Amino acid sequence: MAEQQKLTASIIIISETASADPSTDKCIPTLQKVFTSLGASKWEVTATKIIPDDVTKIQNAVLESCAEGVNLIVTSGGTGFAVKDVTPEAVGPLIQKHAPGLVHGMLAASLEVTPFAVMSRPVAGVRDGSLILTLPGSPKGAKENLEAVFKLLGHACLQAQGGDSRNMHKGGVEKLEKEAGVSAKGGEGRKAGGNSHGHGHGGHGCGHNHGHGHGGHQGPKAHTAPEERPQQSNDPAQGPSRRYRQSPYPMLTVKDALQKIAEHTPSPTVIKLPVNESLVGHVLAEDVTAQESVPAFRASIVDGYAVIAGSDAPSTKGVFPVSMISHAQAGEHQELQKGQIARITTGAPLPPGATSVVMVEDTVLVSKTDDGNEEKEVEILTDEIEVGENVREVGSDVQSGDVIMQKGEGISAIGGEFGLLASVGVKEVSVYKKPVVGVLSTGDEIVNHDREGDLKRGEVRDTNRPTLLTAIRGSGFEAVDLGIVSDKPGALEQTLRDATRKVDVIITSGGVSMGELDLLKPTLERQLGGSIHFGRVAMKPGKPTTFATIPVKSNSGERIDKVVFSLPGNPASCVVTYHLFVLPSLHQMAGVEPRGCARVKVQLDGDVRLDRQRDEFHRAVVKAGGDGLLHAVSTGGQRSSRIGSFKGANALMCLPAGEGSIKKGEMVDALLMGKLVGDV
Repeated sequence: MAEQQKLTASIIIISETASADPSTDKCIPTLQKVFTSLGASKWEVTATKIIPDDVTKIQNAVLESCAEGVNLIVTSGGTGFAVKDVTPEAVGPLIQKHAPGLVHGMLAASLEVTPFAVMSRPVAGVRDGSLILTLPGSPKGAKENLEAVFKLLGHACLQAQGGDSRNMHKGGVEKLEKEAGVSAKGGEGRKAGGNSHGHGHGGHGCGHNHGHGHGGHQGPKAHTAPEERPQQSNDPAQGPSRRYRQSPYPMLTVKDALQKIAEHTPSPTVIKLPVNESLVGHVLAEDVTAQESVPAFRASIVDGYAVIAGSDAPSTKGVFPVSMISHAQAGEHQELQKGQIARITTGAPLPPGATSVVMVEDTVLVSKTDDGNEEKEVEILTDEIEVGENVREVGSDVQSGDVIMQKGEGISAIGGEFGLLASVGVKEVSVYKKPVVGVLSTGDEIVNHDREGDLKRGEVRDTNRPTLLTAIRGSGFEAVDLGIVSDKPGALEQTLRDATRKVDVIITSGGVSMGELDLLKPTLERQLGGSIHFGRVAMKPGKPTTFATIPVKSNSGERIDKVVFSLPGNPASCVVTYHLFVLPSLHQMAGVEPRGCARVKVQLDGDVRLDRQRDEFHRAVVKAGGDGLLHAVSTGGQRSSRIGSFKGANALMCLPAGEGSIKKGEMVDALLMGKLVGDV
């Protein structure tokens, strides 16, 4: 019996990043593995190519594959909503027979994993006997979409190439399902966990992958469908029996969470401030020009004697009477005449008529005045003095009207910028207003950290609020203590409403998990009309971190948004998420660039175990070593409730999810929260 001829497939990757650097592509090997593992006996991948997000190039690549008579053309990338996502627009017009059933099959499978599947825009259909299928850009998303319809593709391709439909359907639907390995009753038995989707283009390890993934976590499954539930938070009035047993908020990657924060953080506000110590930490909102020249007069740069030099002047060598004294102080000076010299100090203005200054080292005292207190005559030992020697000319440092500082530059506490502004007569500058940050804790069990007496059963001293207030002020921002709020919806609502009138950013800690008294999200959404932009992040610690905005009216009646960060109640999680998420938002509002903690490479001074499912931000002490490298030492146990892991810490090591450990001597990224420690 002759061996059945294999069906052929072509894989086309559509990605700006991968087309520039093919080594970044991860989709080709992933999709090839699907063909070999699920259809080795029936399929052969005969061609692969990588092209950029360009309509013409996409169409040319697809048409070339059609001309080669390939049974199946699979594209990956460019099916999302980003500006560069043009795959559906390129492929759609080429299709002669659309296949909405295949599109539905892929979307249905994706929606079992993540609600972000609605962001995908796949197309499928037939052109000149070739079946075309467009997949997402991320390797896992592309793999899952292909697997969802894979066992039916052979049948579809045979029909597309003119197979006899009547003969192919002999034996009924049951026979077709058996040949395809599917069942109308049982389906494919797909698992919902351990998958991630990137329904945009560029999901090839870098570039602009949208990464709507779950990092190995089971996708969220709410009790109601999204269209039935416009607000995703629990309704406290329904009681604990009706609360969600799983979070309805999709799990975002840290990268996606930071992008959401950047999108919804208000733009900086411009204010004017006087040039005084209040400027420190602000960023200029416009260029600053010098109001005066520096120096404003011709000044000596040495202690010595002002002289008249030049080709039409007598030699400077010889004995001269000291006719006047010029100190570095305001005052009028008489004009220096030829044959005279004037004693002068560093920084003092040259007398009118003087051209140069002779250093005191090039002179000797000849005679004193009768009282012996002043110089009468001085001998200059050199005649090589040139015009302008040892003189700072007017405006030689800064000319009036020069741009001395540019928009976007910051005023540091070191003093250099302040000194420059003061030196040129600038009295007021335009800067970006630094946001005012309010901090509150929630929970009936929370008591002030400095309350006298022993704790009652169940009480917890407030660690997060004083810690956050300290961190905010240490970051250069004004912090307002909003106190502790009880677990009562009305109390929390009123506190938040009052806070929006006082501060620009609100930080809460606690009340963002799944407990019946975790009221923050419902209060934000249901009472205050806020928008929760994310409610979970795939990270350790800090998974329940929440970011929201509340619409309010400004004093001028304009609608503006106030930012709310709801950080986890565990102390270590709270501090980690402040530095990772809150600080970049504060920097953005204040016009500070780059935002957030500085990222550096550090060498591990010991093995560090990885978390299998989530990226971890591991507290560490980073020191500058004698070898020129930065060295990182773990602070020990990293439990999210253990604030002691921050004692002495000045960095967060960025550890990827994975098996096993990163070994001593390897390099990892770290976010610097504080000053570097010198290695003695």
